[in-house]
Amino acid sequence: MNAFALDILKTSGEHIVLVATAVIIAVLIGAPTAIALTQHGRSRRWVLGVVNVIQTIPSLALFGVLLPIPLIGGIGKRTAIIVLVLYALLPIMRNMVVGIMGIDSNIRESALAMGMTRQQVLWRVEIPLALPTILAGVRIAIVSTIGTATVAAAIGGGGLGTFIFRGIATADLITVLAGAGPAAVMAIIADEVLEWAERHYSV
Repeated sequence: MNAFALDILKTSGEHIVLVATAVIIAVLIGAPTAIALTQHGRSRRWVLGVVNVIQTIPSLALFGVLLPIPLIGGIGKRTAIIVLVLYALLPIMRNMVVGIMGIDSNIRESALAMGMTRQQVLWRVEIPLALPTILAGVRIAIVSTIGTATVAAAIGGGGLGTFIFRGIATADLITVLAGAGPAAVMAIIADEVLEWAERHYSV
């Protein structure tokens, strides 16, 4: 295996770590926040509104906004991960809120009438029933983050975007494809695996 292929493998590994780290953090932040929002209608409107606005900001612009902020910004992976987390939050939170709130109230009331606590209803009834919708949100977050993570190379975040920006700078199509190709394959594989999971838990 030549040095170019090894470089692609190494950079693909960096890309996977970047995406996985961002999505895991987004789930850890977004899931409990979404659960809390299902109980607070007024807060739900504003919080989801703010997250939705963040989603509309172009990724390069958001990278640029965060760069000069102390402890958050700067060149490197930290800023890249923060931006990717912000972009991944919306589909995770929105789908979790929609999934839980979309459950028939009669099912919830029946579970409470059987003696379940509110926490038991959440974990044993609401989340299992909402799981296909929740997984759909995670699927969207992962696939979109794989694509957005290529922009992280612009601020030294690493990943497959390194090849894309290098290829654009040198007008080298092969180098561009060396970054875009593996990213596309990752997105397709992630999409197929999570689509299977959605179908599995929908049965």
